[in-house]
Amino acid sequence: MTHALNIVWNPSEGIDLGFFVIRFYSLMFVIAFGLGWYIMKNIFERENEPIDKLDSLFIWIVLSTLIGARLGHVLFYDWEYYRNHLLEIFLPFRFTPNFEFTGYQGLASHGAAISIIITMYYFSKNILKKPLLWILDRIVVPVSSGAIFVRLGNFFNSEIVGKETDSQFGIKFIRDYFTPKDAVNATQLTTPKEAYHAIATDPKYAELLFQVPAKHPAQLYEAFCYIFVFAILFFLYWKTNAREKSGYLFGLFLVLLWTVRFVVEYVKESQGGFESALGLFSTGQWLSIPFILIGLYFVFTAEKPVHL
Repeated sequence: MTHALNIVWNPSEGIDLGFFVIRFYSLMFVIAFGLGWYIMKNIFERENEPIDKLDSLFIWIVLSTLIGARLGHVLFYDWEYYRNHLLEIFLPFRFTPNFEFTGYQGLASHGAAISIIITMYYFSKNILKKPLLWILDRIVVPVSSGAIFVRLGNFFNSEIVGKETDSQFGIKFIRDYFTPKDAVNATQLTTPKEAYHAIATDPKYAELLFQVPAKHPAQLYEAFCYIFVFAILFFLYWKTNAREKSGYLFGLFLVLLWTVRFVVEYVKESQGGFESALGLFSTGQWLSIPFILIGLYFVFTAEKPVHL
């Protein structure tokens, strides 16, 4: 569907099976974790590591990703709200002004990254019995692939959108501009689904569609760049001796991924956080800088492989 030169983005919530709807956002996470498990399985086989440890690794990664991403959003982006609503950090409900199911709204990749690193320290020492950098150098390959699908999930959810633009890259994110309540009130239709569809397709509501500004699809920009991050790390691990340089792949991952994040932040709408207090950069950019610097340190101090 197009309006002028801009795509109108109003996807369905997911795949309707009749008795259950598989939400695209959730599906992207399932694909990310599933593909990650498959990649790590091949890595473990190449390294002659017991596959039974992979199941444990998978569980730890899933839990650390979700918990870390949730806490990252709470602490980095919305602490002013959650410090007065502590139960809502862990429960998918809002209690005020009215009780409602909200799901877990808000996941921050910086929090997930910190949580995964901490969790891998425990896993490497107590389960894998290998140095921390050994597992970090390898886990970044599937993690970088997962980042692609997470951003695609954000795109399906019409969240983390970019700033307004007049370029042909602009997309009209109807669900970002109109809340479900606003869409229903504006169209006087029964459900948000009907209201969104009408705004997107019915000429009767052309004026409402005209109100929706075209914005950069920042999620797609990131996802596209992460394809190259994954390809580089995948190639270096499988086709070169880079995996033998302790800390090199991990450091390169930090530099590449968070540099992409830093650059794309320039076209993103503000996600809130502490940027108003520091100025100059967005919250996402400030949080990315330490990761990039740490990554550069590991890249330049990586131990050279020793061949006897």
